[in-house]
Amino acid sequence: MRALLVLTLVAGLLTATPAHAAEPDAGWEGPLSTRGRYIVDADGNRFKLRSVNWHGASGTYNGSGDVDTDANHHAGENSGRVPMGLDRAPLTAIADGFRAIGVTSVRLPFSSAMVTDSVPVGDRYVAANPQLRGKTPLQVYDAVVAALTGAGLAVILNNHTTTTRWCCGVDGNERWNTSQSSQAWEDTWLTMAQRYRGNPRVVGADLYNEVRRTVLDDPNWGWGNDHDWFAASQRLGDRILREANPDLLIIVEGINWTGIPIDGFAHERPTLKPVRSLSHTLARSGKLVYAAHFYDYTGPNHSGASGIGETSDPRYRDLSRDELFRVLQRDALYVATEDGQHFTAPVWISEFGVDGNATAGSVQRTWFTNFTDFLVQTDADFAYWPAVGFTENRAVNGWGLLFWDRAGVLSSADDWRAPIWNRLVASGRSGPVDPVTPWSMLSPDHGDFIASLRLRAEPDWDSGARKASCPDGQRLAGLAHTGNRALCTGGAEWTSYQVVRNEQHVTQDWASGYTKLECPAGALLVGYAVRGAAMSSALCATSPDAVNGAARTVWFDRSDNRPPGNPGGDFATGRYKGQCGLGEYAAGIAYTGRIGSSRTPDALLCRRLP
Repeated sequence: MRALLVLTLVAGLLTATPAHAAEPDAGWEGPLSTRGRYIVDADGNRFKLRSVNWHGASGTYNGSGDVDTDANHHAGENSGRVPMGLDRAPLTAIADGFRAIGVTSVRLPFSSAMVTDSVPVGDRYVAANPQLRGKTPLQVYDAVVAALTGAGLAVILNNHTTTTRWCCGVDGNERWNTSQSSQAWEDTWLTMAQRYRGNPRVVGADLYNEVRRTVLDDPNWGWGNDHDWFAASQRLGDRILREANPDLLIIVEGINWTGIPIDGFAHERPTLKPVRSLSHTLARSGKLVYAAHFYDYTGPNHSGASGIGETSDPRYRDLSRDELFRVLQRDALYVATEDGQHFTAPVWISEFGVDGNATAGSVQRTWFTNFTDFLVQTDADFAYWPAVGFTENRAVNGWGLLFWDRAGVLSSADDWRAPIWNRLVASGRSGPVDPVTPWSMLSPDHGDFIASLRLRAEPDWDSGARKASCPDGQRLAGLAHTGNRALCTGGAEWTSYQVVRNEQHVTQDWASGYTKLECPAGALLVGYAVRGAAMSSALCATSPDAVNGAARTVWFDRSDNRPPGNPGGDFATGRYKGQCGLGEYAAGIAYTGRIGSSRTPDALLCRRLP
């Protein structure tokens, strides 16, 4: 039925939108969460993000093709600060249009400036929605969210820009903190997340759009400075879940661009490649989604620029079908398709699209066909850019999927993308998704990495040391010899905890000549603390999994010592690692304790699970 609806609308057989919004879809309930590579609803059924982007509120052309200008704003009205099309069609009609083309969800961009903008939207920009006259951009955004969720669609909030303007060049919006402080960015997000907390169909927070290079500086993934996108998104994701809205999916886009886009200088589109060696671990498990963007005119080493900044590197449309598939897998979809890794998570291709005016036989058409084939084959979640276009501009800008004219009539023109879109939205797994064993990385590289909610509410358990702990309900599974990283996995909920600083609980010499930090009977390792590279303490928690089963010592001071297949993946690239087996739990850490020694961890005490 969905496929027939899509074909009917996009192929141009539907000439007008319905007058009233569809009833809310009773087929799914929020909040959403993740199980391995899949997003699931509150009943554990797969909820595929078949999405469109409804742009405008972050700043764009709007109001029958007008441009948002400072002159408009200074005259006491806003133009490009509301989603496109509100001057042409009622909210209910637009929401129905989205449902009719088979989408389940809408990515709804906003700018940070929009959130605090008190200037009312000009009447002409909401002409088809008179109930919105006199409202601020945020109040209009509220009404849009309510209409979409009332029609049964999920909404993903997206901080697209800082200032209200079109994205994405060297424009002051390259990083989350280029035109504002990181604190201001976080405060804006806490406001937005809290604002829609009562609506279970507001399901996600897409933290920032297309993080990229400024004129002089690159963003990075894990360096620990104020350009560190990994650290910034990790911190904000946790804050949203802890302080504002525990139900939201936290969506982290990869880095969109680094380097100088000139031949002879290093440059690339890193996308999600860094996730393989450094992945997020949020305080609430099952809430992380990664995202990436792909367009035909960009490339793995091409910024998409024409003229100044254009390089000789191939664009995605220049790649053969096989080459394109290899690059897309390498740079993004491996995160979803490689099961049982610390980084395994859903990947949402939250922007892709093509000009509907592309001619038959063009490289754009070939690319779009190949790219959507890849989305079908990998069952990837997706969001087309953009949803809404204007009929009179269609000949020069045919990227939209739904085109309204000035009278509010939906265009009936044929579209070569119809059968391709139809196949895409009809694809994918559905139904129940079984729970999976979680794997999580701990990375106290530059400071504390406490993933447990309960421990964050407790006093500092090793003052002055860098502390790391598994999320609630997970236990320590592996540890690196150097570099301080660790691996956690799922288990029974643990309760009380204690800090172990000496050998008071050691009952047998399982690592002769080494200092041993061992959990007491009935407890297992859930965290640790280090000073520099040196072990400082172990964190043990009471758990029904800790039954003092048969024990063995796992040494990893001279080579890796891990179970077959390396479950959980490489959690400390380039370092020796030790890991207990799938049927074991970690109950102790041994390290060299001689004067002048590094005190780095050398062995784990692993005990059999019940």
